[in-house]
Amino acid sequence: MQSNSYLTQYSVAFAVVCLTVLCLPWPVPVSAQDNKRSADANRGAVIAAQGAAGGPACAACHAFDGTSDTSGAFPRIDGQSASYLEQQMRDFASSDRMNAIMSPIAKALSADDIADVVAYYANRTTQFLPLATADAAIVKKGQQLAQEGDAAKGILGCSNCHGPNGEGMPPMPYLAGQYAQYIAFTLRMWKSGLRKNSADLMGPIAKQLDDHESAAVAAYYQQVRTPAGTVGSK
Repeated sequence: MQSNSYLTQYSVAFAVVCLTVLCLPWPVPVSAQDNKRSADANRGAVIAAQGAAGGPACAACHAFDGTSDTSGAFPRIDGQSASYLEQQMRDFASSDRMNAIMSPIAKALSADDIADVVAYYANRTTQFLPLATADAAIVKKGQQLAQEGDAAKGILGCSNCHGPNGEGMPPMPYLAGQYAQYIAFTLRMWKSGLRKNSADLMGPIAKQLDDHESAAVAAYYQQVRTPAGTVGSK
């Protein structure tokens, strides 16, 4: 009898413990997204102005407001989508987009540095610096290619990916107001195979455009004054 009483008491105690455990709050796994650090645009502004990780300030080439300069040697990045800018930085850090200036900088920056400076530039208001007006006939040819493409060559209009008037459709970048020299140079890089990111998409298109057509598209987009980043979300 004592043995049975002992077993009964043990069973009751065990049941109480199980019920108590079941009633305790169950830990809910925290997703990676919940743990993701929010980008700090204010810190990004400091990196843009002063640099980070021993690297130069972004403003040295792209200007503090992201408009770069009218030479077209460096692209304007003000108001460019954060998703596009961040992807380019990752590509510069890899072998997908090698560049003598940007690759060492991208490799030196941490993921947080990149996220912060990208957040800063992505939220800059689009500015348009005064530029010389291109030949009207060239601009008209570029507009036709940008909006309609070239059916004979099987080329779709640029607006299919880059948005109406080149406003940008993230993750595709805006082209509106981008410097003609930079656009033409980038098309040449894709055409020659020296630029490898988006090679499957942009490579075949660039190879079908001759130098005059590339220059025309570039001239058209440089003079478009639609605010960038207005299509889709940053």
